[in-house]
Amino acid sequence: MEDRKPPALKVVIDGKEREVSFEELTLSNNLAQEALVHLLVDKKIIDAQELLEYMKKIKSERYRINPTEGA
Repeated sequence: MEDRKPPALKVVIDGKEREVSFEELTLSNNLAQEALVHLLVDKKIIDAQELLEYMKKIKSERYRINPTEGA
């Protein structure tokens, strides 16, 4: 018996419906994000080190440990 997960979304291309899995959607988003970062760095619109530092800042703000939950 096949254990199918529900699709993340359904798209219609040239009149044909296609289901897109969460894995495909995640990989596609990752690829697009990586390409965008490389393009911005290559064009010297952003600095790679500055981006990494900003990501660390956002991570520390967004993923704080709740003091009532403990470490």
